[in-house]
Amino acid sequence: MTKRRKPKKLSADKLVRAMARARLGAPPPKRVIEDKRRREKHKPDLEQQQ
Repeated sequence: MTKRRKPKKLSADKLVRAMARARLGAPPPKRVIEDKRRREKHKPDLEQQQ
């Protein structure tokens, strides 16, 4: 005999999110914002700059 899976514990936050999605629809997809602090590791060659 196989064991039955234990039903997951009811969480209010998942229930509230599901209700909000039903009313308002799914949230828009997340946009990637480029990090301004990141810079190139190497400076471009002089030949490429001209």
